[in-house]
Amino acid sequence: MAQHFLLSAAARTLSLAKVMRMTDEQAFDAFRAIRWASTEGDAVCPKCGCFECYTYAARRIFKCKGCGSQFSVTSGTIFASRKMDLRDILAAIAIFVNGAKGYSALQLSRDLDCQYKTAFVLAHKIREAVASEQQTSVLDGEVEVDGAYFGGYVKPANRREDRKDRRRKVHQTGKRQVVVVARERNGETLTHVAKSEAEGVPFVLGAVAHGSTIHADEASHWDSLEARFLTKRVNHSVEYANTESNTNMAESFFSRLRRAEIGTHHHIAGRYLAAYATEMAWREDNRRVSNGEQFLMVAGATMAHPVSRQWKGYWQR
Repeated sequence: MAQHFLLSAAARTLSLAKVMRMTDEQAFDAFRAIRWASTEGDAVCPKCGCFECYTYAARRIFKCKGCGSQFSVTSGTIFASRKMDLRDILAAIAIFVNGAKGYSALQLSRDLDCQYKTAFVLAHKIREAVASEQQTSVLDGEVEVDGAYFGGYVKPANRREDRKDRRRKVHQTGKRQVVVVARERNGETLTHVAKSEAEGVPFVLGAVAHGSTIHADEASHWDSLEARFLTKRVNHSVEYANTESNTNMAESFFSRLRRAEIGTHHHIAGRYLAAYATEMAWREDNRRVSNGEQFLMVAGATMAHPVSRQWKGYWQR
């Protein structure tokens, strides 16, 4: 029997121990090589794009010969105005990619010996950079769509006669949201957060290319997709799959997201659900990629992403 990829040596090409043993100079050189890969680590001005820059000997900053502006290796990126050491940021990215079902901010704060607030914002900056890589994607071919509800849990009453039907809207908290997923078989995964699964229909129409085949369950709101796509359905009240269709890959994504919520984060606030859903979609898409390649992908995404308007100064509001 062939060995599973995740158990093989090919899946382990990144050593967290090596990252933590880096000197400040080595971490600086690593950031330069990742950010300015096209110029082999030579600095490029983030303001005017000039390739000729002075390098200061006393401090790790640069000065553009064209516009005269000073900048660092993280200026203009999602890590702009950082206070954390570059080596610790690299370690945070390495720890982040090694979490198969995500990584909690509390555990990250303990690993890096920093405040919880710092780890929380750092992890969300990484999620934002990863999400930006998937925003322009369009799915085609065989695409599975489905929805699952998260949040808004209502605890049942102790006595049986006091319990209410929690399926009725009047007995719900109003905080429940649905994650709608469109997953291309052997391809990418896109997510959308809404109040009801029916609100995911416009998302699917915009995320899936013409000529694709849609696989969906028996929910009536997916009927409108049949006017635009070849749609194959499976009735989950009768069977999980048939010879024509199934949504097993979409269910696989929901399994990972629920395991992340219950086993790792324990609670995901509604305003952050979209960020966690996108993170799990990225993890599903790259589950057969070595952790070293994942590290370079995430580090490159953070260096290419501009300053975060949501997370810069988050705790200062």
